[in-house]
Amino acid sequence: METTTTRATYDLRDLMDEYLATSNLVTRETGRSIRESIELRLEREPEGTVVALDFAHVGIIDFSCADEVVSKLVARLQGLEYGDKYVVLLGLTPTHEENIAVALERKKLAVLVSRPDGSWRLLGSLNPYLNEALQFVMNQKEITARDLADDTQVEISLASTKLLNLFKARLVQRSSERLPDGGRQFIYRSLLVDR
Repeated sequence: METTTTRATYDLRDLMDEYLATSNLVTRETGRSIRESIELRLEREPEGTVVALDFAHVGIIDFSCADEVVSKLVARLQGLEYGDKYVVLLGLTPTHEENIAVALERKKLAVLVSRPDGSWRLLGSLNPYLNEALQFVMNQKEITARDLADDTQVEISLASTKLLNLFKARLVQRSSERLPDGGRQFIYRSLLVDR
């Protein structure tokens, strides 16, 4: 079960240099400009791309800018406005996390944060019944609904529904493979593999 994923990192410093003379992301207008620049780049990426938005060089990000840059981007990703693409966040400080989390929670959205030590965190709001499935995918890197059902002792239909909902939330990737009997199964993969 091996799939190839295109990866891209957008250093927000590069995008900010186009619009700002500061490293701070404040105001809704600034956020809109940065998001539109991200969207232009994102549209050119191939299907299946996981884009890491790197906040390492961002001083502060206020709520309104977090809402414009992250929440609206995640909502549009979920709506498949950019095709089959995904976003993870890098280089966040605790203050960045706080403002981004509030913006995501208000819209009932979630995004993965990749940390330098290889660990990850979920920011925003995710239905609690999906947490165990997300943990399993992140730990195993790549799974099927059968893997989840067997590990958690649930019906395969419930495991499939959980994984499908994580995919729709753009928190995991999905591909399919043909089975020897002619059927098909979906494979769900962590967005942070090879990061």
